[in-house]
Amino acid sequence: MADTWLVVGLGNPGTRYEQTRHNVGQMVIAELATRRSETLRAHKANARAAETWLRPGGPKLVLATPNSFMNVSGGPVSQLARFYDVPAERIVLVHDELDIPFDTIKLKAGGGHGGHNGIRDVAKALGTPDFPRVRVGIGRPPGRQDPADWVLDPFSSAERTQLPLVLGDAADAVEQIIGEGLLAAQRRYHAPRA
Repeated sequence: MADTWLVVGLGNPGTRYEQTRHNVGQMVIAELATRRSETLRAHKANARAAETWLRPGGPKLVLATPNSFMNVSGGPVSQLARFYDVPAERIVLVHDELDIPFDTIKLKAGGGHGGHNGIRDVAKALGTPDFPRVRVGIGRPPGRQDPADWVLDPFSSAERTQLPLVLGDAADAVEQIIGEGLLAAQRRYHAPRA
């Protein structure tokens, strides 16, 4: 499937984690599916997935969320990549990022995992870290709160008012990476805000 892209939102399964910071990647996939009136369904790769298009006549998209916990996301991602015959450079991973302020989107391809165990596991399972990433900022915890607890907390009420805009920006970034390339998307999302 020469022009197929796999877009995976990382997170944890179950209602306990649905609205937590760690699940922002899955929230972006939900936004992309809603834009296309698609519903994610069970897939044999221990994931939920929907097949759709970037736009009519455009590249095919497979939107997916692993059913596994964040730290073991690699298995479902690599199984989906094999099933759809998608190389790493056309797998867009959407995930939370502690080192980026809330409401900020950063894009990159390749590089290290920065302590993010989900990214570490996906890179290990794919045999390469060279895949595009949409990094959705969740910021660092206040005071001395453990980052491991922070990522599993729900967004604050103030953050929840801005969250739809953040999810929309991240979904736009995914679409721009696929439609126009990573560099064009970086120019837009890494530019200083007006």
